[in-house]
Amino acid sequence: MTTTSLTKSRGAGRAGDKVFSGAALAAGCLILAVLFGVALFLVIQSLPALLASPDKIQGGQGFFAYIWPIVVGTLIAAVIALVIATPIAIGVALFISHFAPRGLASGLGYVIDLLAAIPSVVYGAWGAAFLAKEISPAYNWLAANMGWLPIFQGPASATGKTILTAGIVLAVMVLPIITSLSREIFLQTPKLHEEAALALGATRWEMIRMAVLPFGRAGIVSAVMLGLGRALGETMAVALVLSSGALTASLIQSGNQTIAAEIALNFPEAGGLKVSTLIAAGLVLFVITLGVNMIARWIITRHKEFSGAN
Repeated sequence: MTTTSLTKSRGAGRAGDKVFSGAALAAGCLILAVLFGVALFLVIQSLPALLASPDKIQGGQGFFAYIWPIVVGTLIAAVIALVIATPIAIGVALFISHFAPRGLASGLGYVIDLLAAIPSVVYGAWGAAFLAKEISPAYNWLAANMGWLPIFQGPASATGKTILTAGIVLAVMVLPIITSLSREIFLQTPKLHEEAALALGATRWEMIRMAVLPFGRAGIVSAVMLGLGRALGETMAVALVLSSGALTASLIQSGNQTIAAEIALNFPEAGGLKVSTLIAAGLVLFVITLGVNMIARWIITRHKEFSGAN
């Protein structure tokens, strides 16, 4: 290759780098602009509800008295989903990445990815038509035998459409997300780390505990937080499964509500100040989700240098 052609090739490479860098910068600025626009819209549209007289807001005690029980219900449903889904998802991801035969692991991976693509309304229909009915006897047993705990205090819902049922449905929904991301992280564990642990006499579980899990810690946190984001914002599945009502500590009684379901159920018939109230509820959900993502980023940044990747 002549000097002239080499110079032209380098110039074209530099031009390509500049174009790609500019496109990436523009995409990042566009995301920030859209995020800012959404936040600005929510704030402006929420002001009438935030500044309105308390007696004009649903419940007659002001916006914050109206929203805090719904926020608590949203967090309860999301926590139930993560408590159920996280250990199962990590176990399935470890089985696919380190225990299952390659042929079986490949098939299970495809199935998990397909589960993540199922629309939420399908999960909601399954929960309302099948799960709620089948799990109702278990709620009666919990109320009879463990009713001394506030979370299982009776009487249990006759329909089974409770916040616990909604949490179980959400757990099924976020399970594929956490599993898929965790599996990819576990597969990226350096083989030298795994082989070194096995060569030193570690069992397969000890190798996973010493090499795989430390390496994937930040990735697991990312996967769990991504699942939490979906659980916080899920609408149709919760709206179909949950019999909404006043906030209650019991997970097996009818009652409780989430922000997303509250907006979906009431927005079509809302008007005037009620619309602003629902948009203000959306602003609260926006802030919660943003806070969760910021906390996740802080956790990942804090533990990244100790993950074993370096």
